Amino acid sequence: MEAGEGNGLARVEAPATLKVGEWSVHPSTGQISRGGQTTRLDERSLRLLLCLAQRPGELVSIDELLEQVWSGVSVTPDSVYQAVASLRRVLGDDPKQPSFIATVPRLGYRMIATVVPPAGHRASPISSASASSWAPFRWAAAAAAGLAVVGALLFAFRATVAGNGPASDRVAATQPQKSIAILPFLDLTEGMKEEEFADGMTEELIDKLSKIPSLRVPAPTSVFYFKGKQIPVADIARTLGVVYVLDGSTRKSGGRVRIAARLMRAENGYVIWSETYDRPWTDTVMVQDDIAGEVCRALQASIEASPTAR
Repeated sequence: MEAGEGNGLARVEAPATLKVGEWSVHPSTGQISRGGQTTRLDERSLRLLLCLAQRPGELVSIDELLEQVWSGVSVTPDSVYQAVASLRRVLGDDPKQPSFIATVPRLGYRMIATVVPPAGHRASPISSASASSWAPFRWAAAAAAGLAVVGALLFAFRATVAGNGPASDRVAATQPQKSIAILPFLDLTEGMKEEEFADGMTEELIDKLSKIPSLRVPAPTSVFYFKGKQIPVADIARTLGVVYVLDGSTRKSGGRVRIAARLMRAENGYVIWSETYDRPWTDTVMVQDDIAGEVCRALQASIEASPTAR
């Protein structure tokens, strides 16, 4: 009996694999692979990749991406910028000299890598003229989204069960309660032209937070290992031996810069503090020092206020 027959469900064939550049994309599992390396994409990144791959060489506007990737969800174009930046990092794409996703300033993005559909569709790369007729993968993103939701529920269930056991308590007890990792800040500036500033912001925060007495902070060489990698926060915290994780983003627009920071308790992913700062883009070193100082004060107060920190 075919899958889905006899149980009231519509029959759905398993999603196939397509090639985007040197990457093999597996929509059914949400994984991409090349040269023995396999990476799992989150739901939004997979849908974004499939959306662009359907129309290689063509401009896909930000409005179209919002409609197709974030259908039914009210978000701003910032979500698109962040998702594209995250996807580029996973693909190993340089936004300044792209080989996968090219930015069309103020308009949208183009898939410039060669896209080869799965066996049985076409043997040659997809051209812009034929891309609009390549419909079988439009449902693949939805299938991947469903799998992602199921996976998230299973992960949450396992985490809850594990968290109630004595082994989990022993692991948590080995981590200093006053310990925090500052993850590399994302550069959300259009075209990712200010990545150096984002990295500088990360290092400035690490430097300032490491000067707080009794607060343990992993060095930049440790946290920058995770830059661009799709790894759960809990796993990063476990690897680095910390209880708290701080992440954030920077975005430059005209003569101003916006920096967002978020403090999380790694074991449950709960955000316990967040703030957004807007500053004039004059002296970048002064901006970094100013923001880092404010983040340090707020962070120290949040950790001190936490019952587990005492």
